[in-house]
Amino acid sequence: MHLNSFSVSGFRSLTEVADIPVRKPTILAGHNDGGKSALLDALAFLLGKHPLAEDDRTYLTIDGDEDSAPVRCEESSVEGAFTLDAWEQEQFDLPAQVRLRRCSGEDLASRLEVWERIPADERLLDLSQCLAPALKDLVKEFGLSPSSMRKPDLERALRQYGRDHSDSDGWVGAPAGLDKRMPRYLPFDSKKPDDAVKTVLVGRFQNYMADPELKGRLAAIEGEVQDRLRIDAKSLCEHIEMRCPDLQKVSVEPDVSFQQGFRAAPLRVARRAGEAVGLDRTGLGSNRRISLAIWEWTSELLAEEQGTTPTASTGDKAPEPPPVQTIVVYDEPDTHLDYTHQRKIMQLIRTQSDIPNVSVLVATHSMNLIDGVDISDVVHLKLEKHRTVVERLGTGLLGDAIDEHLGKIAAAVGLRNSVLLHERCFLAVEGETEQRAFPLLFRLCEGLSLQAAGIALWACFNNEGALHLARYLAKQGRTIMLVVDADSRNVRKGIFKTPKLTEFFGAYASRYVKFLGEPEDDDPQQERYNELEELFLDDVWARVGNKIWAKTDGIWQPDDFAALRGEGKFSESVQEMLQAHSETGPGGKPEMMYELAMALDDKNDVPDQLRGVFEQLRQLAA
Repeated sequence: MHLNSFSVSGFRSLTEVADIPVRKPTILAGHNDGGKSALLDALAFLLGKHPLAEDDRTYLTIDGDEDSAPVRCEESSVEGAFTLDAWEQEQFDLPAQVRLRRCSGEDLASRLEVWERIPADERLLDLSQCLAPALKDLVKEFGLSPSSMRKPDLERALRQYGRDHSDSDGWVGAPAGLDKRMPRYLPFDSKKPDDAVKTVLVGRFQNYMADPELKGRLAAIEGEVQDRLRIDAKSLCEHIEMRCPDLQKVSVEPDVSFQQGFRAAPLRVARRAGEAVGLDRTGLGSNRRISLAIWEWTSELLAEEQGTTPTASTGDKAPEPPPVQTIVVYDEPDTHLDYTHQRKIMQLIRTQSDIPNVSVLVATHSMNLIDGVDISDVVHLKLEKHRTVVERLGTGLLGDAIDEHLGKIAAAVGLRNSVLLHERCFLAVEGETEQRAFPLLFRLCEGLSLQAAGIALWACFNNEGALHLARYLAKQGRTIMLVVDADSRNVRKGIFKTPKLTEFFGAYASRYVKFLGEPEDDDPQQERYNELEELFLDDVWARVGNKIWAKTDGIWQPDDFAALRGEGKFSESVQEMLQAHSETGPGGKPEMMYELAMALDDKNDVPDQLRGVFEQLRQLAA
């Protein structure tokens, strides 16, 4: 059984959290108390490893009623989207893709349910709770012919009858035995290496206990021990009946299982011979490094387990079921580790993720871990009104083609996932020219860097790429400004025309998109320009030109630059002129604007419109 994603309802701060992916790996990021640990515990509850407690049930909030005492939700549930292997499909008579949920009500009793056809007869809703005699009675009543009188075959026949006599879908009790095919849950806590040792060795212990050769011998021993205990129990019951004559019947049925026989494996370390101490007496750094070594060893064991194949059926012997999925869970594994060991953690997680049938979930604050995976594998958790909400980027909101395009842009410019998740404001620009000049011009005008102001600058190689980025982040609720040249209005497809921008950003598109050279109030009396370079005054160009691009036959005059306006593209004409008449002329337009920005030392030389854009950005980021 393979868990693809899960959703949580009514579990601590997770009132309604949907579609958390289980990948190779999934990174859970967010602030402290944002719900990361709650999400991991909810997953453990789904997989049968966390018994629901009263404090796990979410408090309900009643709008407009501040005085009444809060009440717990009626039901807590975690639902998973699972893929069943061929053996499980055959064994439990279920399709390949199923929805399973584990839920508990006020009684805190756990129930595993599957979404399928609801039988009209309520007695067929949860057959796993029925004993074989009751199942036989139902089979006889409905006139069914199961393949045998074994409980699994009786249940299979009744389930099929229930599906055939149903008129709706809903939650029905899961088949008996399906719970045992749930993915294996391996949680590792870097603060408790002893628990990590126990976790991995318990997993191995269970594998050994399931070995067919050992299973038969152990079953025989369990049976013998159980028979002896029955004799002791009978003597005990007779003694109780003698001492308590008012009791009609006293019985005890011993239940023996060696499966739960592994209790602990405390780890002790010694730096010198004869000086062994428990891990609770060593430093935090040592604990983390020992945990890392344990996790590395675990990777080898997981790879070894996946290398084994189930035994095929021979004669009357049934085939062994294939291995279930293993979900490895880390809760802040890099805490108190230096940078080198943090990199080792990321490599370890990649190694484990490459193992077949192994998925990894990591709750972390580490920028290294967040930046080490695809953005679509990052689940960002945050609190809104004391309840956890989920934020995911790169998940197809704008279509796979655009998401792929954005992913390539992010990789090309080195934009990190942590920036996408945590920066307060994004500035999207067309390309390298703005990318190189804007940081210098912003610092000159505002007195601090873009980064210090909480602004992430993203150059998108062209105006269309910048538009897609802005549209994407706006839909994600991020604070974004797109700054492009005014001549972008004329690009193909009309994507920068007002109707298209309104379609992308709504009625307030002007808040998101700024056209350099186009008057914001659309005053026909104001002069219009086509691009960034045209905004700088002719005397500024001449002054900077004489400072860094000395003219070979005299000095630059403002008129030299004024003569280039209105004929072709101003930036190209200026670049060609500087290259033709200066031995130190710029190598290209990005270099030209970078050198211009470097040479300025008075913010009044920066065009008014650009200064206004920087001021708005500062306000947005604040």
